[in-house]
Parts: sequence; C-alpha cells; structure tokens
Amino acid sequence: MILHGSDRVLVQGITGKQGTFWTEQMQAYGTNVVGGVNPKRAGEIHCNVPVFATAEEAAEVEPVDVAVMFIPPAAALAAAEDACRAGVRTLIILTEHIPSHDVMRIHAAARESGTRIVGPNTAGLVTPGECFVGIMPAFNDRVFKPGRVGVISRSGSLGTLVCLNLVAEGMGESAFIGIGGDPMVGTTSRDALAAFEADANTDAVVLVGEIGGAMEEEAAAFAATMTKPVVSFIAGAASPPGKKMGHAGAIVMGNRGSYASKRAALEEAGVVVADTPAGIVEALRQGGRTVH
Repeated sequence: MILHGSDRVLVQGITGKQGTFWTEQMQAYGTNVVGGVNPKRAGEIHCNVPVFATAEEAAEVEPVDVAVMFIPPAAALAAAEDACRAGVRTLIILTEHIPSHDVMRIHAAARESGTRIVGPNTAGLVTPGECFVGIMPAFNDRVFKPGRVGVISRSGSLGTLVCLNLVAEGMGESAFIGIGGDPMVGTTSRDALAAFEADANTDAVVLVGEIGGAMEEEAAAFAATMTKPVVSFIAGAASPPGKKMGHAGAIVMGNRGSYASKRAALEEAGVVVADTPAGIVEALRQGGRTVH
C-alpha cells in the first residue's frame, strides 16, 4: 500500500488529457511508469512508454505492481477486471461516480485475484521524494517533503491542506494514503493505520476523516493497539443528520457515522482529535513524542 520507487506502474487511460498530464508529472517525480493501456492505440509509444490493448497484455511483457485508472465511470468495471486478471498487486481507482453494482463487482474481482483496491474516488498515493501515483501535487515541496508522519485521508483536498500545514511547521510525510470518498472503498482507514504501524519510516500518523460510515470508529479500535501516536481531524462537525455532505460516503443516519460518534471513539482509543486542520501539528506534539 505504501509506494516505492521500484514499483512498476501501469496507467490505464494513459492517452487521454488527464492520463497524459499526470503520467508526465509522475515520471518527472520518479515514478516507474512502465506502460499504458488504450485498446484503440495499442502498439504506440506515448509518454515514452508502450501502449497496450489491455493490462493483461502489458503484464505478459513485464509484471505490473501498481495500476492507476484514468477511466470514465461507465468503463471502470471492465478496466478494473482487466487489471485484476493481469495480477496487479495494487489498483488505484481515481474514478468517482462508478455505479454501486459495478463497484461491488470490482471488489469481488479483486478478492478473487488478491488485488488491493485503493479507492474508488481516491486522489492516490504519495511517497515524498520517491514517487507518487494519482492526482496529488507531490511535486510541490510546500505540500510534500520527506519526513516521518504518515497521512491518511478520504479527501484529497483536506489531505493536501494537512500536508501543507505539516511542511510549514517543519515536519514532513513518510507517505500519503488517499483511501477515497466512495461508500465502498477497498482500503479502509484501519488498513492504512496498519500499514503505517508496520512501516519503519513512520513515527506518527495523521488520520483525516469525515462524517458518514463507520470507518473511523473501526480505525479507533486498531489505533488503541498501536505503538505509534495517532492524531486526527474529522470534517463535518456542523453538518445536519441525514444530509449528504461532499463525498458519497459522507451521510449520517441517526447517530451512526456522526461527528460525535467518531470523535468519542477516537478519543477513547487515545487519539488526539484536533478541532480544525490547523490544530493537527499541536496535536502531534501532544502525541507523546517529537516528530521531525
């Protein structure tokens, strides 16, 4: 789940406007992009890498560790199933508004193939100073700088703000994991906490959550067992019950998924919860160790 510069990356939808732009950014940053997919342009060279008709064909030439989808919602299921058949270890699904029944089929295919899904509706993964995959501004050194704080966020924009604040205060990130805003994400906050707990390059973790669902409550149970300090910010404190706010997964039904429920669970687990994103740095300082 935490990216490394040696990971072989395949870009599905590489020849489109967004696929081209972000592939060039990833390559310039050091990401090991080994190929792309567009069945209509198979056999061409684009962004200095070969274009294949399918991910399966690409994997026959060279194993693929990570695939990233710049694919519209209607075609997302076919692209994801193709990546799973290719044996991709991690599939980063940037696409939002994928029909729910298609998302369920994607997760089923991933379970069968052993592929980890990040997303849907994720901004991607970043390992500062090494590589990134997705649409996060890894190349902006005011936002991403190598350090010892792991950052987990459903939201790309909130995650960017938190990283900006960390760097401004002299801290840096070991990695950023954008889990995505879909109601049925493949990688949960708890999964990401476990990855950072096992990561030797991480000393502390920031968990950026939001109302809706039960991921933060479930993550809190794991946070209580961690050896590393965790601090958090939960967006949506003032939102009314029963109203969807932003992400598709950010809807509160009764007390379940509410701000109060999430905050109480995290604080009971020993997590320092900041009232605002600006308070995260001070919360880290309250976490029991100095983080550089």
